Amino acid sequence: MKQERREAVPPRPQLGRGSAVPWTPSSDPHGLFCLPGPGTGQGEACADPSKTLGSATPRKPVLSVSARKIKDNAADWHNLILKWETLSDAGFATANNIANTKISLLSKDRMELESSSPASDEDAGKVHPEYSKELEMLCEELQATLDGLTKIQVKMEKLSSTTKGVCELEDYHYGEESERPLLFHTWPTAHFYEVSRQLSAMYGKELCLKRAIAEELAHATDHGLTLSYLSLWLHQPYVESDSKLLLESMLLETGHRAL
Repeated sequence: MKQERREAVPPRPQLGRGSAVPWTPSSDPHGLFCLPGPGTGQGEACADPSKTLGSATPRKPVLSVSARKIKDNAADWHNLILKWETLSDAGFATANNIANTKISLLSKDRMELESSSPASDEDAGKVHPEYSKELEMLCEELQATLDGLTKIQVKMEKLSSTTKGVCELEDYHYGEESERPLLFHTWPTAHFYEVSRQLSAMYGKELCLKRAIAEELAHATDHGLTLSYLSLWLHQPYVESDSKLLLESMLLETGHRAL
């Protein structure tokens, strides 16, 4: 019997980096590529039939410049308030250490005054230098915390200023028109400025209070007054209870929180 001759199948070419995959009907079962066009020497990309105009996924609407600025400001408000709370907690820990050090120092002085033998002039000048040095270092640490809080509050004022600028730009554009398009869902642009102004005023007053506490805490000799200073620092009376509601409402309106 004659044996049939089988033609040798050429080996598949190896692909290096950047090489193109040769087109074959089996490698393109969905017909996503066209046959080589005349004079091109390569395949031409065709549209995927499943990605037609009617079945395309709708894209998210592009925000206007003003809306993007307002949305970025809302995110900045969230981040700045988080940084404020972190620094405020660190400042409270430092202030608590200052109060404890001061109380220990005063107790030591009282014990010496009540001792039977009066201190000599040489010993009178040595008022526990190790405690005084520790108190000085703690005061410097608290001042550094106040400097950080001051920088945050300045950035909060800038956010209010830029939001006011967006409102003024809208006023210039629409003039006396009463009906203006909303940037997001329900808030008019002016309401973003009102919320920013309220938050900035709260934290500005709170910063002034913390400065006063830092100046007086190390010099307080009354135990009750010291505790009052610590309580004021911790509870932040000028940051009103609705500040979180204002912030969360702004984040919800701008899309940072899911509806």
